[in-house]
Formats: sequence, C-alpha cells, structure tokens
Amino acid sequence: MPISLYLVWFLIGVGFLIGEMMVPGFILIFFMAGSWVVAISVFFFEELALTTQLIIFIVSSLALLFSLRRYGLNTFKGESKAGVDDEFSQVGQKAVVTKAIPQNDYGEIQLNGTFWRATAEVSIAKNQSVIVEGPEATSVLVLKVKPCVNGTGSQS
Repeated sequence: MPISLYLVWFLIGVGFLIGEMMVPGFILIFFMAGSWVVAISVFFFEELALTTQLIIFIVSSLALLFSLRRYGLNTFKGESKAGVDDEFSQVGQKAVVTKAIPQNDYGEIQLNGTFWRATAEVSIAKNQSVIVEGPEATSVLVLKVKPCVNGTGSQS
C-alpha cells in the first residue's frame, strides 16, 4: 500500500516541528506550516506536480516567516528584568540560615522567600544572618555565603 503524498508532506511538517523543539530559534515552525499548507493542497488537488508543490512550500513558508515571526517572538519570548534572571543577582544580598551550615558542608538559607542550599567556609548556626558571596564553584544551585558581621550587607 503506497503512502499518500499529503501524508508525506504532513510528516515532513512534523519533522520541522520536532526540529523547532530541539533548536528553538522560532524559524522552523514556519517551514512546518508551509509543509502543512502543501499537504492540504495535495489532499484537495492530487494532480499537483512536484515542482508546484515545492513552489507552494517555499512561498508559503517564507511568506509566513516574514509576516509572522516578529509577532510570534513578541508573543512567546517574554521579557526578563535585569538583575533578576542572571546567576549573580543574589551576590551581596542578606539571607537567613534555616538549617545550620557546617564548615565546608551544606545547609540551607532563605533568600527573598526562596530556600537555597548553601555552603560556607565556617560553621554558621540556624537563624543567623549571612551575606551571599555568589554561586558555589561546582553548582549554580548552591550559594556560597559568609556570616553577616554587625548587620552589614546590602538588601535588595
């Protein structure tokens, strides 16, 4: 049983969709749409020549790409605030130890309402204030802290 030509174009579109998920540049999605336009065209007009199918694919893909990409990027990309999304935004902030931090081992701190694993070069007791020095060298999810001396340190 031969496979339908419109099904081939549909599966090519699925391939572009999978590619878009793997390499998110918001470009391959328009080639997926173009191949699905050809699949619909071939479904209704089975006698379309291959060159006509390729022309429909190229024209529809590029037309969709140039007309909708900017709108799609604005809709799906979102915005990030400076200092919130970068990995060093916690540096210098004051936090509270929620689970004691043994010397060169892991404990837990609360920073801006979020709990973080933390490590320190000295032992720090529970409920003590600390200053975040930055992410630990081996993991961005673990913060390196130091004891807060006489309430110094910045609070953001």
